[in-house]
Amino acid sequence: MNVYDSIRMQDLLIPFGYQTTEDIETADMVILNTCHIREKAAEKMYSELGRIKKLKDRKKKSSNNNIIIAVAGCVGQAEGDEIFERAPYVDIVVGPQSYHTLPELLTKIARHEKNVIELDFILEEKFDKLPEQMSVQGASSIVSVQEGCDKFCTFCVVPYTRGAEFSRPVAQIYREVLQLASSGAKEVTLLGQNVNAYHGRSIDDNICSLADLINHIAQIPSLKRIRYTTSHPIDMTEDLILLHATEPKLMPFLHLPIQSGSDKILKAMNRKHDRNYYLSIINRLRELRADIVFSSDFIVGFPGETEEDFADTMDLVKKVRYGQCYSFKYSPRPGTPAAIKPQVPESVKAERLAILQQEINAQQLAFNQQCVGKVLPVLFDRDGKFSKQIIGKTPYMQSVHITNQDESLYGKIVDIQITKALPSSLAGEYIS
Repeated sequence: MNVYDSIRMQDLLIPFGYQTTEDIETADMVILNTCHIREKAAEKMYSELGRIKKLKDRKKKSSNNNIIIAVAGCVGQAEGDEIFERAPYVDIVVGPQSYHTLPELLTKIARHEKNVIELDFILEEKFDKLPEQMSVQGASSIVSVQEGCDKFCTFCVVPYTRGAEFSRPVAQIYREVLQLASSGAKEVTLLGQNVNAYHGRSIDDNICSLADLINHIAQIPSLKRIRYTTSHPIDMTEDLILLHATEPKLMPFLHLPIQSGSDKILKAMNRKHDRNYYLSIINRLRELRADIVFSSDFIVGFPGETEEDFADTMDLVKKVRYGQCYSFKYSPRPGTPAAIKPQVPESVKAERLAILQQEINAQQLAFNQQCVGKVLPVLFDRDGKFSKQIIGKTPYMQSVHITNQDESLYGKIVDIQITKALPSSLAGEYIS
């Protein structure tokens, strides 16, 4: 989501004479687009701001050129004026639902106003005011279709920093995807904090589900792959589940976070479902689409988590057998209900995380090893670390690298013979 927002901020500023630069030394403006999900991300922002301040001071002294520093995203939304107190050299703070006001905020800076801030939640206005023309993203592109969350999990700041659930209109999304496809996108990922809660309006004012939206954009001929993330188990509706069996453009990979395998902890997290409900969705999807692969999110050391609760999580992981996962130690977020509960010791969190990640990594490697010898369609979209190496993605979200002599493979889906499995990627050979 932050990548998408960064692209759109770039689009907003181009008409005002700005262009992106890879060299921060040449920058006239630096925007830090931030995340507030975990504590370390917020502290990392202040550390980065300290480095940018040195650049600002140096350029001011040498050329009297003032670099504008902006903090965007969820840390800006959550901390607001406190950012100016801790880092008074910051010029602009703007929230994730109000970054469309950046041109106006820059005008205020030009009038020598200081500590300019905008944190309003006006989602409809945000998307209506973004430029219709969107930057070219390449063969694999992302589109925000839904923002915010109404679930209020006790560990999560999203409802407070992104606001209530909001879905963009179907026609607006379709135009954006069509534009990306006409610019070379073969794959699009539909984004949302709770994307399968999508309930946007059609052109005839009907409420459409995520399945309806996917069906609509699947009609674009040059678009070959569709993905969506991130989902909540209780919003896995029957029409969306069935779509995995009937729409060939919908990739056989689903990121479906559960966070814990313990019913006690799921209740404490306010996840609104139990482990059996989650497992029933997994089993239903596997019945309909035998090759579907799952990923998930897990939090270890949530307040009140016992050894038995952690054992339930390990049991669930072994039952599902994931293709990949994200796992974290619980990080208390200010303002959330779980932050004031008695905390699990850090040493216990670290030990449990190591055990969980060992199992997850073994499952990921085992899945990758199953692919050796197979021929998989791979969409190539970026350079690798080595000379003549390019990287792409399988339908199952695995990275594949090949040594390529033919630059015409960029942006194409081609058959690759998988020759080697690595812990987090595959190696292969191009079948001409």
